[in-house]
Amino acid sequence: MNVYDGQRIASMLRGRGYTQTNDYTDADIIILNTCAVRAKATDKVFSALGRIRTEKKPDAIMGIVGCVARESGADAFRRVPELNFVLGPQSYHKLPEILENPDARLFNIDLGGLEKFDEMPQMDTSPAVAYIPIQEGCNHCCTYCIVPYTRGREISRPFNDVVHDAIHAANTGATEICFLGQNVNGYKYTDEDGKTYRLSDLIRQVAKLDAIHRIRFTSSYPTEMTDDLIDMFRTEPKLLPFLNMPIQSGSPDVLTRMNRPYTLNLYIDIVDKLRAARPDIQISSDFIVGFPGETDSDFEQTLKIAKRIKYINSFSFKYSPRPHTAAATMPNQIPEKTKSERLYKLDELLNEIQRDFNESCIGRELTCLSEGADKTGKYTIYRTPYMQQCIVNIPASDAPQLANIKITAANKASLRGKIVTDTPLETESTAQPNI
Repeated sequence: MNVYDGQRIASMLRGRGYTQTNDYTDADIIILNTCAVRAKATDKVFSALGRIRTEKKPDAIMGIVGCVARESGADAFRRVPELNFVLGPQSYHKLPEILENPDARLFNIDLGGLEKFDEMPQMDTSPAVAYIPIQEGCNHCCTYCIVPYTRGREISRPFNDVVHDAIHAANTGATEICFLGQNVNGYKYTDEDGKTYRLSDLIRQVAKLDAIHRIRFTSSYPTEMTDDLIDMFRTEPKLLPFLNMPIQSGSPDVLTRMNRPYTLNLYIDIVDKLRAARPDIQISSDFIVGFPGETDSDFEQTLKIAKRIKYINSFSFKYSPRPHTAAATMPNQIPEKTKSERLYKLDELLNEIQRDFNESCIGRELTCLSEGADKTGKYTIYRTPYMQQCIVNIPASDAPQLANIKITAANKASLRGKIVTDTPLETESTAQPNI
């Protein structure tokens, strides 16, 4: 979601005559787009602000947007008096107000709904991968998660608005659409005629766009993985065979304390249905280790489920107490040393699984999407249908955007490959489905 928000803000500023710079000491406006999921992320924001405020131009406007703004509230001005604006994740469309009056202070952390999508202009260009939010907020209220506080309750965007965003992205350069939401597969919108649309309907409609060759979504919630959505993996070839479906823990007791209302058997049953629908599908997950009260036995169950599912790419974190969450005040908080030891052990297992899968891809031909040049400029980085990074020995200027690549080598972190054939892209016109 932060990537999308950053793209929208950058596009809005370009429309007002600004150009982007990588040197904040030369910038006229400095915006930190923030995430508050972990305490470390919040700490890094204020650490960065402490450095920036001493090095920026004296008249440069500086502020924060996103979840840390919502979490910190007006206290952000106390911590960093040089801030000009503090805007929550649903308020950054108000940024022009500070541009028109740079001597003022702008503060808005309201959870107003979907106004930002209507008030912000369409992006001027689209990258190859266009991130399109379809819903905001979350109703699940996991005991460790600050998102319901920073983003509010679930709101689904109108179906036609999402489709129009996809059409615009296709017409301005996108090849892949990634639907976004805190609970993306919980998307549910009912129009004025009483017709209800779900994520499967969005996928089916956007797949009709000729310029769009790949579709995916993140992040999904297990109990929202309905049969109609599972069936899309069977029937829609543009939907990538890859899914992030966080389990967080393999312990039933820990899941209960997390307020994750599914059993391990239900989760495994969903994975089995997905693999029956699309035999080549691969799953990634999120894990939290060291949740309050987590025993050695609980942690071993997490290792067991990781081995059972064989997640090919996962995000694992030490539990981090967050304000406004129930888990922050739970008894039996786990010592940092124990959390670090468990995280290391889990990461070792996940890395082994990822390396094994990467090596199994050697010799396969995969249709991959270019992400541009690497840091040296000598190679092109592609992304496989399973979100693996694949490095190809060809300059980005000579590389096709979409290509069939034969995998020649692999390690834990990435693949190597060579282009076998280009995959033609229809860029001159985009079919616009009826909506």
